[in-house]
Amino acid sequence: MTNPKLIRITTVPQSLKGLLKGQLRFMSENGFEVIGVSSPGEALNDVEKNEGVKTVGIEMTRSITPLQDLKALVQLIQLFRKEKPQIVHTHTPKAGLLGMMAARIAGVPHRLHTVAGMPLTVATGFKRQLLNQMEKLTYACATKVYPNSFGLEKIILNEKFTSPTKLKVIGKGSSNGIDTNEFDPNKVSEETKREIRNDLGIAKEDKVFLFVGRVVKDKGINELVEAFNSLHSKNPNAHLVIVGNFERELDPLQPETENLIATHSHIHAVGYKTNVIDYFAMADVLTFPSYREGFPNVVMQAAAMQLNCIVSDINGCNEIITNGENGWIIPVKNEGMLTDRMQWCLDNPIESKAMGMKNREIMLSNYERSFVWNEILKEYQKLK
Repeated sequence: MTNPKLIRITTVPQSLKGLLKGQLRFMSENGFEVIGVSSPGEALNDVEKNEGVKTVGIEMTRSITPLQDLKALVQLIQLFRKEKPQIVHTHTPKAGLLGMMAARIAGVPHRLHTVAGMPLTVATGFKRQLLNQMEKLTYACATKVYPNSFGLEKIILNEKFTSPTKLKVIGKGSSNGIDTNEFDPNKVSEETKREIRNDLGIAKEDKVFLFVGRVVKDKGINELVEAFNSLHSKNPNAHLVIVGNFERELDPLQPETENLIATHSHIHAVGYKTNVIDYFAMADVLTFPSYREGFPNVVMQAAAMQLNCIVSDINGCNEIITNGENGWIIPVKNEGMLTDRMQWCLDNPIESKAMGMKNREIMLSNYERSFVWNEILKEYQKLK
């Protein structure tokens, strides 16, 4: 008897490669023939090699592009009719919309969609209405919808996007969990931490605030840079390190923010890094003032690395962090409160470090990757 076929889809290959790292291989080793689908690119080739599964490249965009979307829809329908999967499981908004529509048209019996963040929550006017309808259509075509946080589930129910019977949060949240064996502070040597600081001109006794993620408006970078600029005038030993790529076409920063990042002597934008664990290890506090998230991998990674975390009061973040216990929660877009909490961390370094030390145990107990994978596997096995 052949293994049932499972197709996993994301809009861009970086999501298959990074956000779902290891999961496709795990499913293929546990009774499924897995195919990964996303836009083509070197990262998709890496998925095929690293995960040991077949991949198919279908060009999809992250913006609203009707003609390209129609072409991708037709190609997905053709793929599903050829492969005849038992399960199609989509992630990310565009892959979810096109993948669920195509799977329904092609007669795929089990159509699963994971919700891991909603751009519509920060949209307004006509764009918000359009995104609402796209979300409803995605869920209507799906047989099961998995919000990856309880906060997202609440938003979906409040907006009446689908019926409660279609919804389920797997485990305690997250799409892929956290590999606490990889994100372990003991894995990074003092020499490595010292080298990174030296390369950036940061002294051993200086305090480092860290941001990891896409360097865009929706991640709260405008507020973070302004808050740090204000903070630094009173705390000359403070530094801000920003790890991640700019996305100037999709979600640009304010010009004055870009200018500060480029010219401020204590703001270090280092781009995307494959050794991000080393940056977590050399930092003192994670600052993550995002406007919207699903279940944020960055906060899980920082928590596993025992960093104190300042996060915004949004779903996912406020499920990992308990305000005043293992980090600080601030209102969205509140530059003043962000500055205040950053100052507190500088004024109370021992207490701040103690808050961060609590975080690893929370990750081990609730979000370890193997636990999340097995919970997803149980969902698939019910459908065999």
